[in-house]
Amino acid sequence: MTPSYFSFKSKTHFIPLVFTLLGAILLPAQEKPKWDVSKPAGQAYKDVEFSTVEGTWMSLDVSPNGSTLVFDMLGDIYTLPVAGGTATCIRSGIAWEVQPRFSPDGKKILFTSDAGGGDNIWMMSVDGANAKQITKESFRLLNNAVWLDNQYIVARKHFTNTRSLGAGELWMYHTAGGEGVQLTKRKNDQQDVNEPSASRDGRYIYFSEDMYGGGAFQYNKNPNTQIFAIRRYDRQEDKVETVTGGSGGACRPQISGDGKQLAFVRRDYTKTVLCIRNLETGLEYPVYDALDKDQQEAWTTFGCYPGFAWMPDGKAIVIWAGGKIRKIALPEMASLAAGSKPVVTDIPFTCTVKTKVAETLRFENKAFDPTFTAHAIRNAITSPDGKTLLFNAAGRLYKKMLPDGKANLLFPTGSGLREDDVQAEPAFSPDGRSIAFVIWNDEKKGDLLIWQQTGKDAAALRSLITAPGIYRTPSFSPDGKQVVFRMQNGDDEIGPAMTDKPGIYVVDTDGKNLRFIAEGGESPRFSADGKRIYVNTGGALFGALDKSLKSYDLNGKDERIHFKGKYANQWTASPDGKWLAFSELHKTYICALPPAGKTVDLAADTKAVPVAQVSRDAGYNLHWSGDSKNYITHSATSILPST
Repeated sequence: MTPSYFSFKSKTHFIPLVFTLLGAILLPAQEKPKWDVSKPAGQAYKDVEFSTVEGTWMSLDVSPNGSTLVFDMLGDIYTLPVAGGTATCIRSGIAWEVQPRFSPDGKKILFTSDAGGGDNIWMMSVDGANAKQITKESFRLLNNAVWLDNQYIVARKHFTNTRSLGAGELWMYHTAGGEGVQLTKRKNDQQDVNEPSASRDGRYIYFSEDMYGGGAFQYNKNPNTQIFAIRRYDRQEDKVETVTGGSGGACRPQISGDGKQLAFVRRDYTKTVLCIRNLETGLEYPVYDALDKDQQEAWTTFGCYPGFAWMPDGKAIVIWAGGKIRKIALPEMASLAAGSKPVVTDIPFTCTVKTKVAETLRFENKAFDPTFTAHAIRNAITSPDGKTLLFNAAGRLYKKMLPDGKANLLFPTGSGLREDDVQAEPAFSPDGRSIAFVIWNDEKKGDLLIWQQTGKDAAALRSLITAPGIYRTPSFSPDGKQVVFRMQNGDDEIGPAMTDKPGIYVVDTDGKNLRFIAEGGESPRFSADGKRIYVNTGGALFGALDKSLKSYDLNGKDERIHFKGKYANQWTASPDGKWLAFSELHKTYICALPPAGKTVDLAADTKAVPVAQVSRDAGYNLHWSGDSKNYITHSATSILPST
C-alpha cells in the first residue's frame, strides 16, 4: 500500500527527532569555556600607556654574565642593560606576573604568573618567547621560585587552614613538570616560610621563617625582637638549621655565587637594613639602611621584601629601594670590618608601561531610604489593661491598639524629641497613663524620660534625671510613684563612661530622691509590695555560668538570692508576686514563687516547686499582663509594624 503524504511526512520528521533525543542522552554536555585570566568575559578594558623612571616593590635579578637585569613592574616583566637605559617589556598582559629569575645558563627566566588561573611557576626564554607553565596547582598557590640547576627549581607553596593568612613550604620541581617533591614541612598553618635562595652547587637552600613565639600569626608582633629568622635546608643531609636572626629578625636571604657571603634584610628600629653575613666567620655588617619598610609584621605570602641579586663577581648587590634600582658596591670583607662604607649608585631606567585597565565594578547602594518597613521589633510590652502594644522599631517607639490596630509613632515629629534620638525600652505605669523610656543621642548622650497623659488629648514629656548618662530598662513601682533603672557604664560603641558609679538606681517620678541600690544586676523590677528590687545576674544564655535572681531593699541593703541556675535567665516575677517566669535553653517556663528564706536551685526539671513549660520558643522581652494571668513573650518576627 502506498503511504499517504501525511504518513511519509510524519516519518521524515520523526527520525531526526529520535536522533536528537538520543544525542541529548548519549552525548556529553558541552563544557563551559575555561576561564582565561587574559580574556575576562563581560569586562570592558581600555589601553593605558605612560612612561616612568620609578617603580613600586620591584623584584629583580642579574643575568649570569652580569650584562642584563630583569625586573617586574605592575605585573609585567622587563629587561634592562645593567648600566641602565630603556627597559624592554618581554611579558605583559592582564595576567599578574612577577619575581623573575635567570637560569644558571642565562637562557631561561622563571616567574610567578596567574595566567593559568591561580599563582603558579612559569618559565620563558630571555626574550619572553616560549612561555611554559611548570607547576599546575589549582589551590595550593606557588611563588618565589629559584633555580637549583638548569632543570630543577625550588618554589614556595602556600597552605591555608582555618585562617586565610596561611603558611609556606619549599617544594622542588622539574622544569618538564610533575607534582613536585616536598623539601620542608610547615610547623603549623599560620607561620610562614618563604624567600628561598639556593647555593650554586644546589646543596643548601636558604629561606626565611616566622619564628615569633606563640605558634600562630599575631597582629601586634614586635619587629625589634625577632619575627623572621633565616634558616637553610641541607639537601645532602636532609636537615634544617638556623643561620641568623635575633634582634630585628632576618629575611629575604640571597647567597653569593661563591657561597661565602649571605645578604639579607633586617629591621633596625624604624629602618630596614641590607646586611651581609660572612658565612666563614659568622660576622655580620649593615651595608645600606635606606631600604623600604619590610613586611615582617604582615602576611608574607609573596615575601618580606622584593627579590634582589648579587653581581656575578660578588662585589656588588643590585636591589630595589625608594622606587629606584640601586647598585651597592661592597668593599672587601676586611675593609667592611674596618668600617669602610659601600658605594651606592642608581641604575637609571625609563620604562614605557602599556597595560589594560577596566573600570572598577560599582553598584549604586543607597545609604538609607527615608521610609521603609521594619521587619524586626524590640522591647515589645503590653499595657496593664492589655489593650495597647508598645515596641521599638529602628530606634523609634510605636503604639498599636490590640488586636489589629495600626502601628503609629508614639512621638511623631514635633513631639519634643529630636529626629536622631534613639528611643528604647518603654515601661507602662500601673495605671497605664504614663510611660517611662530611655533615649540616646550621640551629641546629647542619654536620658530617662516619662511621658504622662494629662488629659484626653494632652500629654507631657519630661526628664527624670538632670545629668546625661547611659540609662537602661526603667520600670515603675506598684504605686507608680518611683522608677527603678540601670545606669550602664561606657563601652567601645557609645564612648567612655558617663558615670563613675554604674549600677541599679531608684528615683521618684517627680525626679527627686535619686538613690543607689546595687552595683550589679540587670532588668531591675519592683516586688509586688514595692518594698524590694529584683535584679537578674549572670547575663543571658551565654553569660556567666551561675545566674541568679537577687533582691535588695529600697536602701540597697539586705541582699537575698532567691533563685539560681546555670541555664535559666530572663527571670521575671508576676505583678502579684505569686509566680515567676524564666527562659531556659530557648524555652519559656512558669513556676510558683515561694516566700522561702533560702536560695532555690531552679531549672526546667526542678522538683522543689511546680514548673510548667508554656512556650517552645522563648523569644525575648518576657513580661506579665497587668492582672498576672498571662505571660507574654515575643520574637523578632511575631509582629510586623506598618510604616
